[in-house]
Amino acid sequence: MSESTATAARGSTASTARPAAAGPSQGRRLLRPLLLVALLVVLLLLPLYVEEFWLRTGFAAFGAIVGAIGLNLLVGNTGQLSLAHAFFLAVGAVSYVYVSGEPGGLGVAELSGLGLPPVVGMIVGVLLAGLAGLVFSPLAARLRGIYLGVASLALVFIGVHVLNAWTSVTGGFNGRAAPEFALFGFTFASRDPELYVLGVPFRESERLWYLGLVLAIAAYLFARNLLRSRPGRALQTLRDSEVAASVMGVNVQGYKARIFLVSSMYAGLAGVMYALSIGSIAPESFGLEVSILYLAMIVLGGLGSVNGAVLGALFVSALPLVFQRYADVIPFVGGRGEGGLAAGEAARFLFGTAIVLVILFEPAGLAGIARRVTGRGRRRPGGRVTESAPDTSSRSTSPVPSEKPAQGSTT
Repeated sequence: MSESTATAARGSTASTARPAAAGPSQGRRLLRPLLLVALLVVLLLLPLYVEEFWLRTGFAAFGAIVGAIGLNLLVGNTGQLSLAHAFFLAVGAVSYVYVSGEPGGLGVAELSGLGLPPVVGMIVGVLLAGLAGLVFSPLAARLRGIYLGVASLALVFIGVHVLNAWTSVTGGFNGRAAPEFALFGFTFASRDPELYVLGVPFRESERLWYLGLVLAIAAYLFARNLLRSRPGRALQTLRDSEVAASVMGVNVQGYKARIFLVSSMYAGLAGVMYALSIGSIAPESFGLEVSILYLAMIVLGGLGSVNGAVLGALFVSALPLVFQRYADVIPFVGGRGEGGLAAGEAARFLFGTAIVLVILFEPAGLAGIARRVTGRGRRRPGGRVTESAPDTSSRSTSPVPSEKPAQGSTT
């Protein structure tokens, strides 16, 4: 057999073997969309089968997911430490209550309100929270690390003082009821109009479940698309090194201001959802502990991962409610007036333990564990879990110019 014939035979064998090698990878790529579709179907059908407690817990978790995604964009993907997330939640919640609330009296306090449609109040709450973040961003652009954290912490103390003092808007230490949400005449309360689906009455908890699901999915998709875009790559370059980002043409201060705007808008929407979940607002609901809990969400879930923010928010927001519901059957946890730890205290112990374990053994958080279990990531010596390298067996071996470095516009 001649050398040319042998070479052709080897090329033919390699060409026929490549599709077989690509088969499992193709199957994995198809499996993920199918699993996402199945998960969406389950979430859509869940209100038909579960009780009100789980639906209200789910809506609270959806609000936490929105807020955690926003904070992860700022801390995990840009590297800016912020403890002011509770303040921006308060701006969104208070704006919604004031814009959509009716004037009236509550004890010795005379409340004011604009009485506008709730959807307008939600939009105004998101925009005002973003504006507050934009106003704070020039200071954030000049600070980094612990100094930025301490500066942002001042916003929380200022916010709690304003909430207690501005009685006509916030109701003071007594708080204020949140208006029921409505969209194009359809109310998300238990009345008017009465709604039945397959014989199941759709009251406030069922309706709020779908509202929270839509808002959480929209927030998730926006964040994923943002990080995959040119500005998203610029933000990640900024996180790794501000000097390198500036050399590559990234407008450092401009991008810091924009990401503070986006993160604050996420927090404002989460604040509106929190007000709808609880049915009222109070100053103690937006203290430093809330900011710490949101940091715990993104650390447990995995810094820099949108999926991790979702997992961390589910864990941190739902766990205290589940502990409170099943306090009589969970060891060392008791209800009010009973022996054992309170549900909130038990949840904090578990959060602390989980954070220590994550930092020591899995810095990539719950998202890293999920990637390792599904085989989509591999561990590096430093402990980080990265996405698996794509299959290059079918690609040409000729040199291909690499992608240009991430650069951001200066406009």
